[in-house]
Amino acid sequence: MSTLPGRSRAAMAAAVAALAASLLAGCVGNPVEELVNQGVEDAVEGATGGELSLDGEIPADFPESVQLIEGDISFAGGTGTGEGWLVVVTSEAADPVADARALLESAGFSEDTTVSGGAIGAVVYSDDQHTVLLAGDGTTVSYTVTPKQ
Repeated sequence: MSTLPGRSRAAMAAAVAALAASLLAGCVGNPVEELVNQGVEDAVEGATGGELSLDGEIPADFPESVQLIEGDISFAGGTGTGEGWLVVVTSEAADPVADARALLESAGFSEDTTVSGGAIGAVVYSDDQHTVLLAGDGTTVSYTVTPKQ
């Protein structure tokens, strides 16, 4: 019987938790939604040792150098050990991806590679400490941040 490595288990737990929370939250009112979100957050954090937020809180150890666009944080998670973070922001800006790119560039990040596919584009930025995979679709922008090795 094979087992998943710790990082794969953590990523799987975070994905399942986010999906479960979004499905359950769509079926019930706000007080229950908050309880579901907190339960999911506690379960994932306990299983992985990382930090997870489904209610707009950025992990405490998220790098200050990575500037986020204005908007609602629908998902935020980190390993808890500084090995990586994922933040999803929904913005009402006219072009949130362009805004995100401009913020990273103004913070000293340089574009490494551009990947595009249909309506979804992804761009890799880096500075001397972090690499950021910036992806967007419509009003949603996701930041996947890892420290440089």
